[in-house]
Amino acid sequence: MIGYASSLAIAALGVTAFKLLQLPLPFLLGPIVACLVAALIGMPMRGNKLIGDAMRTILGVAVGATFTIPLLISMTSMWPTLLMIPVMVIVIGAIGVPYFQRLWGFDFQTSYYASMPGGFQDMVLFGEEAGANLRILSLVHATRIMVVVVVLPFLLSWVWNADLSNAPGAPASTIGLPQLALMAFCGIAGWQVALRLGMFGASILGPLLLAAIFSLAGILQYRPPAEAIWAAQFFIGMSVGIKYAGVTMSEIRTCITAALGFCVILLLLTVVFAEVIFWFGLAPAMETILAFAPGGQAELTVLALIVGADMAFVVAHHVLRIFVVILGAPLFARFFRNRAAKRP
Repeated sequence: MIGYASSLAIAALGVTAFKLLQLPLPFLLGPIVACLVAALIGMPMRGNKLIGDAMRTILGVAVGATFTIPLLISMTSMWPTLLMIPVMVIVIGAIGVPYFQRLWGFDFQTSYYASMPGGFQDMVLFGEEAGANLRILSLVHATRIMVVVVVLPFLLSWVWNADLSNAPGAPASTIGLPQLALMAFCGIAGWQVALRLGMFGASILGPLLLAAIFSLAGILQYRPPAEAIWAAQFFIGMSVGIKYAGVTMSEIRTCITAALGFCVILLLLTVVFAEVIFWFGLAPAMETILAFAPGGQAELTVLALIVGADMAFVVAHHVLRIFVVILGAPLFARFFRNRAAKRP
């Protein structure tokens, strides 16, 4: 409990510092940076999975509440860019596995699951079952998510002049109590039902689907208030930073340095795919960057909400990416492992 209290205090200091320095996204980036610095100097910190998942339900409701009939109809035109998601995952794996295995000396299982741009928990779980090094996987994926989330806001601001100071929603005082209660119901019920069905990303996708149903029916008419989304940003940012708790200098020299190099590769691939899509006029550049960036689903949903991006486009591509990785990772890992074993 002491470790969690210190995490909250450090994250709050990060928000305060970012606000005083007028830096972008203080509720998201402030906790990430503050908790990262605290972890590197050896301060004890802990997270709380239940609270973290509860905060993610807010994002699910926020995305689901944006769905309308015209928006659903527009999703049928996304198939050309959706088809590029599996291609990108394959390219990432083809580059990432030899990068980690040959350049950094990681074993095949660790290299494979470290290179897959899936969910943090899913890749660590699959990697554990395959006999990979869990500490390396944790640090590599934490670094991937952190770098993408920290770099993207500045990229969006500098290249596309995105306004990152927008409030992510209306004040709670302007939304009626029945609507707030309905949002809470969508968040809790959607999360728990999805959890019992074994759905991946249950804390986001369950509330998203239930909120979308009520929104399409015209019953849910608002997104969660700004205060709720700021709270979600705070706890999600904190959860990213505290994953570095207990990191050693040896791990910084190897795992984190390897991960940072891989992040450069991922960001370059994202820009290449975005340029191709934009060149052919398949989607706007900013939405494409947000949809193809291999960061965490929750973190990129926050960014898309703040900059006012096409939520259906961004979420559809991230859901497909996570689905492709989760479904394909164990199958492809087994295929490549068997193929390597047959070589003389």
